Amino acid sequence: MAVRSVFLVISLLVAVVTSLVSNPLEKRKTLDTQRIKRRDADPATLYTEHNISVPIDYFHNETKYEPHSNGTFPLRYWFDASYYKDGGPVIVLQSGETDGTGRLPFLQKGLLHQLAQATNGIGVVLEHRYYGTSFPTPDLSTPNLRFLTTEQALADMAYFAQNVVFEGLEDKNLTTPETAYFGYGGSYAGAFVAFLRVQYPDIYYGVISSSGVTEAIWDFWRYYEPVREYGPPDCISTQTKLINVADNILRNNTKYTPQLKSAFGLEGITYDDDFAQVLSYPIGGWQGRNWDPAVNDPSFYEYCDNITSPSLINNTTANATTTVRQLLTAGGYANQLSTLTTPMLNFINYIQKNYVTPVLDDGKTLDQQYSTHNQTFYNQDDLSQTWRSWPYQYCTQWGFLQTGSGVPANKLPLISRLLTLEYNSLICRLAFNITTPPDTDAINKYGGFDIAYDRLAIVDGEQDPWREASPHSTLARDRTSTTERPFLLIEGAVHHWDENGLLPNETTEALPPGPVREVQSEEVAFVRAWLEEFRAGKS
Repeated sequence: MAVRSVFLVISLLVAVVTSLVSNPLEKRKTLDTQRIKRRDADPATLYTEHNISVPIDYFHNETKYEPHSNGTFPLRYWFDASYYKDGGPVIVLQSGETDGTGRLPFLQKGLLHQLAQATNGIGVVLEHRYYGTSFPTPDLSTPNLRFLTTEQALADMAYFAQNVVFEGLEDKNLTTPETAYFGYGGSYAGAFVAFLRVQYPDIYYGVISSSGVTEAIWDFWRYYEPVREYGPPDCISTQTKLINVADNILRNNTKYTPQLKSAFGLEGITYDDDFAQVLSYPIGGWQGRNWDPAVNDPSFYEYCDNITSPSLINNTTANATTTVRQLLTAGGYANQLSTLTTPMLNFINYIQKNYVTPVLDDGKTLDQQYSTHNQTFYNQDDLSQTWRSWPYQYCTQWGFLQTGSGVPANKLPLISRLLTLEYNSLICRLAFNITTPPDTDAINKYGGFDIAYDRLAIVDGEQDPWREASPHSTLARDRTSTTERPFLLIEGAVHHWDENGLLPNETTEALPPGPVREVQSEEVAFVRAWLEEFRAGKS
């Protein structure tokens, strides 16, 4: 889940939504020279974008797509044939719920590049319908979003393999079944390619599903459970208490609500649930952690360092000490004033520095930035409103609303209990007039937690917050990993850590880290083995 990305943290999407949201590569010559020049180049200047004309509607017997369309639209893709030799495969990276240009670095470095090099194959980045420039309709009104379903997009990827002609390689038949096709995707795209293998096994010979969220879940409160399990214990304990203070006031001692909002500088937020959402944002940085310093989001540990510091981060917040003690008492923590006053003051400072001051300095009001109750905003549906695509998908089919209310009563949640299904689905009602839960059966019919198929590799991160929607969930059965059905868990990893990589001049003894390097090596090995099976079957 594009999500960001693309799959995106849905609780952070609301802020994005309401904030308002070349030089062509020479063909098939001097390949070694190209590789040298490519090492430090911007990938957007290296890979020419192409389009393939694909049907808007593959399912004319399905009433949900009425009125049907006989039209086509341009689906965008990029490719790198630098390593291609006759008989090599085509490896298609599904870009998922985001603009495909964000995936171009993977043609240059990372697993896609490694697989193309190891197999003498062609690496491809394929954009998903309704993202980037791949729009089948003239606007994003709700009726025109009816063709945005997983099954339609899966059919796009199958059609691509059956019909593509690569520029510069027009003399070769590089379509399936003549050529072996492999798929890769991470997050939403990881689930997508897993479904692709199940739905179109004769078209894609094998796929790697990385952090694939194969089990669609409406109330995905478990998103934060890996954070609870693997996060720094002192940070997690402090976070749950600070959020509980706010919840106790907002839900049970409401006369202190104005004072609470004012303490954080968030008195400009009208709705209490919007306010609670902002207080819950910082802990969401966990998903953005990455082994590559150039890609890593350091905000999670920066935030933890703030709320666990034994001293004030900003001495001026000491002026709020009396207020904070009153709020802690009103929130039920009068017996922990000595241990929670400084963390609360540092929490206030962090929110003001990162979520208040930048907004006001930009000339916006806090409601303009953070309110989820803005019907006027949701009414916008021209093609520039690209934020509409992924919410439409999760409102209609996928779910994954990350709630605090769903956390069992015997646990303190890491995010506010005011973040309910009702609140998180506001966008569904206001933007699309969708008032019922999504049709998760349309997704889970492919296998959910139990999805399995020969040459379908399941790769997940041990500490990934999306793990609880994957086949490595604690709710799923355990499996034995084999070459035909790899089942790999990357130690210490978060979200599809196998996807990105380093250029040769960036690689060190420590980077990529051992667990990532080992899994990428295994992936190369089993894809090579799959390719040999394909060739043996053709001989």
